[in-house]
Amino acid sequence: MTPLRVLILGGTGEALALSRALVGDHRFAATLSLAGRTTLPVLPPIGHRLGGFGGVTGMVAYLRTERIAALVDATHPFAAQISRHAQRAARESGIPLLALRRPAWEPKPGEHWTMVPDLGAGVAALGRAPRRVFLTIGRQELAPFRAAPWHFYVIRSVEPPDPAHLPPRAEIIAARGPFAEADERALLIEKGIEVLVTKNSGAQAVRGKLDAARGLGIAVVMVTRPILPDADHVAADAEGARAWLVARHAELTRRGV
Repeated sequence: MTPLRVLILGGTGEALALSRALVGDHRFAATLSLAGRTTLPVLPPIGHRLGGFGGVTGMVAYLRTERIAALVDATHPFAAQISRHAQRAARESGIPLLALRRPAWEPKPGEHWTMVPDLGAGVAALGRAPRRVFLTIGRQELAPFRAAPWHFYVIRSVEPPDPAHLPPRAEIIAARGPFAEADERALLIEKGIEVLVTKNSGAQAVRGKLDAARGLGIAVVMVTRPILPDADHVAADAEGARAWLVARHAELTRRGV
């Protein structure tokens, strides 16, 4: 049987882990697709592509042209649009889709979370009294915080954000995780942080900031995840996704496809 052609829609550590797990496995010919929002993305030693598909129609065309036999949606939990496109494209193409969805963070005893549905509500949750705020929401959705210029913001992202999107009082930290809890604690103390604003990505590699905030009694404004489309197949981690691909390959082999 020829290798199973797999398209992995990436943007998470799990996508990288799955890609690396498939390296050297001759049962699979995998390609990792990234949106291209990061100038210098981390790339595994498999085939890859950067940039969008041009909507559902473009994704369907790619799946058919490249003879993709299995699609894995391992995008960020907040990338709801690409997940919707993946679901529709898979159904139109008749290709099985696996959604790799890591569990959301849950507050631990002693954590003080204010849950908000979006970043606009997150800005309102900060209140009118000036505070020192640690923003870990990425670099592309900072503009809402310009509406609350009385706060001082420490903003961490993989790459520096567009200055036009920044609130007037801001300090930028360009860094890529993972971040150890001890380092996060030292950073929160050094910067005098009073409140942390973050999205519920569920990534264990960056949960250290929450544990550090809990230890210091720092409040957290947590943006809840958007509603994602239902998926016929779901895995919580890269190991589960690989197991699904192995089963898919075995099924096609039995059928002589």
